[in-house]
Amino acid sequence: MNKHFRLSGSIFTRLEEMGVRAAEVLRRAGLPQRYMDQPRVLLTTGEWFAFWRAVGEASADPAMGLLLGTESRTERFHPMGLAALSTDNLGAAVAQMARYKQLTCPEEIVQEKDDEEWSIRFRWLLAEEAEPAILIDCCFAWVLSIARVGTGSRLSPLRAEFVQPRPHVKTIERHLGCPVVCGAPGNALVFRAADAQRRFATRNAELLALLVPQFEEDLKGENAEENFAERVRVAIQQRLTGRRPSIEDIADALHVSSRTLQRRLQDEGSNFQRVLEESRHQLARRYLNNSGLELNEAAYLLGYEDGNSFVRAFRSWEGVPPARWRENQRTAAAP
Repeated sequence: MNKHFRLSGSIFTRLEEMGVRAAEVLRRAGLPQRYMDQPRVLLTTGEWFAFWRAVGEASADPAMGLLLGTESRTERFHPMGLAALSTDNLGAAVAQMARYKQLTCPEEIVQEKDDEEWSIRFRWLLAEEAEPAILIDCCFAWVLSIARVGTGSRLSPLRAEFVQPRPHVKTIERHLGCPVVCGAPGNALVFRAADAQRRFATRNAELLALLVPQFEEDLKGENAEENFAERVRVAIQQRLTGRRPSIEDIADALHVSSRTLQRRLQDEGSNFQRVLEESRHQLARRYLNNSGLELNEAAYLLGYEDGNSFVRAFRSWEGVPPARWRENQRTAAAP
């Protein structure tokens, strides 16, 4: 289980776009202002809750949590979100997210289902206090985004259940498209049991076959001892999508200093740049062996800014451009 939450620098941009001053949020949360200049920050559960409470305090919009949790553009989804959208139906998508959630943070998705209803709730495993209401809103909106983007419809739950009373019930009901019940035993988003079988228009077996093996490898890394270079490789491949992680990013993820990370890699006869390139090379071969993945899509998944950078890197690894390598692989595999 990952013991920290990753605060992406992109959330500050989104807050500013919505009229919320990021500096004010950090001040209210008691967090350093320098976090605005860092691409990713690791927070404890207490700091994570403080950040979300501060967002609620700094915003005048009661729907802020819902807005931050809502996404309709697939290119903005995290790899685990892309994997969920690639499954066959909503039930498989939620099961996918539940299985791999703890790879990224100390949080758990809990499901309960009978013949009529299917409830989904979030549990923060290291929490010492109640989760902020705005964070619950964000999580519910995120699940609904997966449901609506995946099905291509305005699917709505049966109801949303909250422990504490909500002053903006009508706002939540309009956004989620369902009644809100306060004073419930737990916070839960409740769908019809049959909604789990809702087919996804976004299902993509090829992309799923690419992403899931990596998540499974990561799970093994969580549950078994491995050499340090392998732990670095896993951390790199978790963070490659859309950008190249720095040594500071990986050191933070492994809870060591950058100097310690380099020293331990040197003890194993390696270094950070070598492991980074090996990680990309390994994934590149896997992605290109998938005939349905375009080269620019592979470049994005590997964290390259453009296709040309990916072509140059691949040529340095294999001696040929990626398109030719893929064609050679297809020829060799043909009967």
